[in-house]
Amino acid sequence: METITLEHDIEVFYVQADSFPMGIQAAFEKLTALPGNMTGRHLYGISRPEGGHGIIYRAAAAAKTPGEGAQYGLQSFTIRKGTYISEILPQYQQHLMEVTPTFERLLGTPGIDPQGYCLEDYFNDTDIRCMVPLK
Repeated sequence: METITLEHDIEVFYVQADSFPMGIQAAFEKLTALPGNMTGRHLYGISRPEGGHGIIYRAAAAAKTPGEGAQYGLQSFTIRKGTYISEILPQYQQHLMEVTPTFERLLGTPGIDPQGYCLEDYFNDTDIRCMVPLK
């Protein structure tokens, strides 16, 4: 585990998965099938329990311009700048069963933000950085 700092807020727009975890792949497929150029966009996964409905998952793409998601009929979310506890999961497609235990370890870290979220940063084609914001 390591701490990293996001220097700036990141605006993303997202497709909410119909279910967790089964609907994650379909949400990303819907997101990447949007008209326009989604190729090369920085992708994220954002999840947290909400409103007594269990875990809500959002497949998200970095916006190129403020409010861009509205042109696709999608809502926006701001990934907050600040300090995060993180762990890289290499070759995640071959180790999908390790995503949950990785987040469980991160969530067990003292000082996490109780109003935070679990953030998957798909920083290349094979690896993800799992992140949780600290207070």
